[in-house]
Amino acid sequence: MPFLSTVLAAALSCVEPPPDPANTYDAPHTYDKLVKEYPQIRIADAMLPAGVRKVADQVYAQRGARCLRLDAYLPAGERLPAVVFVHGGGWKSGYRSEFVPMALRMAQQGFAAVTVSYRLSGEARYPAAVQDVQAAVRWVREHADELHIDPQRVALAGGSAGGQIAALAGVTGEGVKAIVNIDGLSDFTSELALQYEDDPKKKPSSAGAWFGGRYAEQAALWREASPIRYVRPGMPAVLFIGSGQPRFSAGREDMMARMAQAGVASEKLILPDTPHSFWLFDPWLQPTVDASVAFLRRYLR
Repeated sequence: MPFLSTVLAAALSCVEPPPDPANTYDAPHTYDKLVKEYPQIRIADAMLPAGVRKVADQVYAQRGARCLRLDAYLPAGERLPAVVFVHGGGWKSGYRSEFVPMALRMAQQGFAAVTVSYRLSGEARYPAAVQDVQAAVRWVREHADELHIDPQRVALAGGSAGGQIAALAGVTGEGVKAIVNIDGLSDFTSELALQYEDDPKKKPSSAGAWFGGRYAEQAALWREASPIRYVRPGMPAVLFIGSGQPRFSAGREDMMARMAQAGVASEKLILPDTPHSFWLFDPWLQPTVDASVAFLRRYLR
């Protein structure tokens, strides 16, 4: 494996933090919370299918003694389009394994799929996570030859907090040609977002912990982290995939309207009667994959 020596060298000089038992944003814990209301759900399969190889635990960046790692799921082929997945978890929790089932299904459709870890809010506040994801995109493009990826056809995708991070990293960074925002905020300052993310009963809210203060205390950061603020001609096209819980996609309609005015393509798929975190489960993962594949084939030409 061409990356092995790099991984071994990096492993000698940097480490990952130990698992946090309080970090329970994963498919099994979420299943336990949802199955009574949605008895038809099943945790999506994360078994490596035939024809897809995994390149695991690549160190894409180092912050002091801290390793940041990613996994790549690669189908056969050359000059593959690629999608980099950003996990959710309220900016404070979650694991890159969250997007393995979707990554595998995307790989079966001919995409190189990469899942990344990033610094959570308890370790480093905004904008650390965004900078980490942008570094992961740079790493993927710099290693395009080894990964058999076309560096000019790279997309970002994410769910929940990961959808917001993917959108922000994509519209403010370089090298991203399309974005899939799955149930992630587009505007932290919208009335709907503030109703939940700036709720004074939450001490702090997930967003407040990420920004280091409530909206009144860190208003500039709340605005700066809103993808809607960066709508402009030439920005990446965006596919918005939403659950039946509007609060998690606050700002989406306004962002789509601004994109239309700027001459930038956007598309929307709403999966009605679904919970947040729907992409972790069948029967909802496949329509999410199908919409993403169709969109990315249009905009990663």
